[in-house]
Amino acid sequence: MRTRRHWGRQLLVLAALFGALGPLGAQERDGSLQLRELLDAVEERNPRLQAMDAAAAAAEYRQSDAGALPDPMLQLGIMNFGVPDLNADMAMSMAPSVQLSQRVPFPGKLSLRGEIAGFGSDMARAGAEEARWSVRGAASALFFDLYAVDRRLEVMQETLALLEDFQQIAKALYASGSSPQADVLRADVEVARMDGEIRRMTATRTTLAARLNALMDRPGDAPVATPSLGSLPGTVPARDTLLGWALDSRPVLQRGRLSVAQAGKRRELARRDIWPDFTVGLSYGQRDRGMGTERMASAMVGFSLPIHAGSRQYALRDEAAAHERLAQAELGSLEADVGGRITEFLAELDRARTLTQLYRAEVIPQARANVTSALSSYRVGTVDFMTLVDAQMTVNRYEGELYQLLGEYGKAVAALESTIGRVLPRDGSFITEER
Repeated sequence: MRTRRHWGRQLLVLAALFGALGPLGAQERDGSLQLRELLDAVEERNPRLQAMDAAAAAAEYRQSDAGALPDPMLQLGIMNFGVPDLNADMAMSMAPSVQLSQRVPFPGKLSLRGEIAGFGSDMARAGAEEARWSVRGAASALFFDLYAVDRRLEVMQETLALLEDFQQIAKALYASGSSPQADVLRADVEVARMDGEIRRMTATRTTLAARLNALMDRPGDAPVATPSLGSLPGTVPARDTLLGWALDSRPVLQRGRLSVAQAGKRRELARRDIWPDFTVGLSYGQRDRGMGTERMASAMVGFSLPIHAGSRQYALRDEAAAHERLAQAELGSLEADVGGRITEFLAELDRARTLTQLYRAEVIPQARANVTSALSSYRVGTVDFMTLVDAQMTVNRYEGELYQLLGEYGKAVAALESTIGRVLPRDGSFITEER
């Protein structure tokens, strides 16, 4: 009986330890990784974004070339020399002979090509901005996954420490004859299982950190600090508002509209291709007939003949019209996809928010109350030792699931922001990691 009272006092000490620790988030975390800092580093160093910016700059340079006239042709030579001895005494011999020619597209073609190239430049810039949001979304998802993993690791480490304490208590009770050997074996199994879970979760963290480092163009084994949840918007605007924002600011939709406009200009240019391009030229030559130098000049105008219009120009018209229909269909598909994803992420936010509130208000408090009840029952011998262990394990599992829900909520916020192409307002209620 004395031994039972002794270990009862030890359990009371452990229970006091539970109360002192409270939620795992109560521990101070210095030097944590902030999402804003991570996104700034990714936008500055990510190789993909640098490549997209370079591609957009290259498209801007192509724009000026598309609206310019073709380079003129300058020819230098001799004309009408006798062969094979290159006799210059022929009546029409000229040396030197200079010819300059310039091809001039039919009026309107150059301006259309310049507009098409301008749309291409704008599309490249929109593509670079879309890539920025895509990389931002990927980095945010990894950030919140890493947050959940780190918090769950903290819960597991705490759980392992408590299980090792329980293990020692079970062994002492068994040695004194107050507890069956099954309690010792069960405690050994739980300690080994938790150690294995910690190793698995640690490997997951290493993988997530390596992926984050890759986005920042850093070595895969570079240290990554524990993420801080920060403040997440507790409410978001209605679906119609979000869809309106997406139509206005999502880069991929802007690129789709530019693609439709560009296809329309290509169709208009294809209609003009049947009209001939012109070539104008000037030539100059001189000859010496023994009575002084004779100088001669000539001018010419030529134009292309669309003799294969049926298989070339008309086919190009049909192709351009088909590409315009394709661009319109792709834009409609993109808009439908954005609308569907907004609905999807709103549902995910609602699920994670509701479950977070449920865990905080009911599930975890009730689980902690169950630990208190199990401790009281164990003191009077109405429940066995492992019932108390199971009760505490349940509390720790629910705390880990709460952190997982917070991470999923953050990922849904980031995904929604990437979908609409703008940051959600932070002017209402907030979801934070409660201390």
